[in-house]
Amino acid sequence: MGKLKIELPTHLSYHNSIHTLDVLQAAENLSGIERTSDSDKELLFTAALFHDSGFVRSRENHETESCNIARKFLPAYNYDEHEIERICAMIIATKVPQEPQNHLQALLCDADLDYLGRDDFFMLSHQLFLELYAEGLVKDESEWNKQQVEFMESHFYHTSTAVKLRQEKKEAHIEIIKSKISKPIFNENQ
Repeated sequence: MGKLKIELPTHLSYHNSIHTLDVLQAAENLSGIERTSDSDKELLFTAALFHDSGFVRSRENHETESCNIARKFLPAYNYDEHEIERICAMIIATKVPQEPQNHLQALLCDADLDYLGRDDFFMLSHQLFLELYAEGLVKDESEWNKQQVEFMESHFYHTSTAVKLRQEKKEAHIEIIKSKISKPIFNENQ
């Protein structure tokens, strides 16, 4: 966490240490409801803490960079090679489009995008917009809203717990965003 607080670029208003702790909390909540074993929880929580650490180097392929950082640091905390590879597989699974191959990977994917179906969605979404705008990855809120709808409509939660807790509210958020997307008043082709 100290590395993230010190080394992450300051314009990252969403992918920062607060997001990392948020994902950790979501992972704790989901894994508790899903009755995950203590040993698997330890790996899941570790993956949550490292999942976006690669942003200290680059947005592009940050998942791979996150694994490189985990591989560097985790042996000092007595994680063996097999555990580190399981952690890295969870981290890689969060790459969009998410394609988890097992239950732990599904839990981390759902924890990473837990906010899509929460009450604080619009606040967090705005923080992500500001981050992407600062990097020139979106030009305005209208473009952002269109991207969000496209992303959220293609996204699905992977665990039954996340579906139960978040899907309905996520769908309501999509409808609100759709209502914000301005329709052209005049079209020259009409």
